[in-house]
Amino acid sequence: MRQIIHIIIDMGKERRKRFIELATQRVDRAENAIRLIGNLANKSNYEYTDSEVKQIIAALQDALQAVKVKFKSSSKKKGFQFK
Repeated sequence: MRQIIHIIIDMGKERRKRFIELATQRVDRAENAIRLIGNLANKSNYEYTDSEVKQIIAALQDALQAVKVKFKSSSKKKGFQFK
């Protein structure tokens, strides 16, 4: 019985370690990609409209909102809910 408990604890630690490693890498890449998008704001190199800027900002906000929903919903119990 104790061996099973130790295996479960070890599995939990491994899952946590994998999450930290992947989250760090992916957030770093996302931040870099956003920084590169920000470089497009340089008017001496690029030409764009306010509408295009709004579309970029909206797309990024939508993507971030989708991530927030995923993290929020993964921590809740699944069950019946009126919508």
